[in-house]
Amino acid sequence: MASASMQGLQGKVALVTGATSGIGAAAAEGLAERGAHVLVAGRDAARGEAVVSAIRKPGGRADFVRADLGDAQAVRRLAHDALGLGGDRVDVLVNNAGIYPFGPTEDTEEGLFDTVYALNVKAPFYLVAELAPMMADRGGGSIVNVSTIAAALGVSGMALYGSSKAALNLLTKAWAAEYGARGVRVNAVQVGPTRTETTAQAEEDLQSLAAQAPAGRPASAAEIAAAIVYLADDAASSFVQGAVLPVDGGRTAV
Repeated sequence: MASASMQGLQGKVALVTGATSGIGAAAAEGLAERGAHVLVAGRDAARGEAVVSAIRKPGGRADFVRADLGDAQAVRRLAHDALGLGGDRVDVLVNNAGIYPFGPTEDTEEGLFDTVYALNVKAPFYLVAELAPMMADRGGGSIVNVSTIAAALGVSGMALYGSSKAALNLLTKAWAAEYGARGVRVNAVQVGPTRTETTAQAEEDLQSLAAQAPAGRPASAAEIAAAIVYLADDAASSFVQGAVLPVDGGRTAV
């Protein structure tokens, strides 16, 4: 694990949704390296336990918590289960779980629309509703939302996905206004093309999107996770509130 100088989250409990692979898993590992007790939330227990094992092997603390984010009741149940595992506290919430289908607007069925907004908007909304007041009562906490450049740019085929994350960007600012004075920092990372287990299956599309940015390449999950950890850690970003941080290789700058 990290040295004592890197233990900025020692004694903190961090809940990461969608943490069984990709950016979520990398964020979970990064938070654990800073000393946090990480709750790895996801649907797949086998993959979740693999992430937990990877964190525990070098001496980190982690537990898997099953997460079904399909409706508000299930989201509230996740918050309850996380508090149980975390000793009645969650100090850091990373809203990473999401679904990102692409396709023409006219071909988008209502069921898919509802699924995207349930996972990308409703789930973070109700997790914050459950956990942010408790953070405020304890004197502080940090929430990091994972967004996308499709929320800031008009991209053909990404109307549904991009609009859901644009809602999350606005929620980030609204929650910063709502909870910031009570010690809870709320920020977002706005992610560009990133190589994960899923996106690597469409390598040509991934490279095409990445080529439009000055960096000219996809990010690694670890690079995105580093930004999440930065925003989560009060010692690193204590005066950062309501920010939507582009982590996109410069794509939204040109």
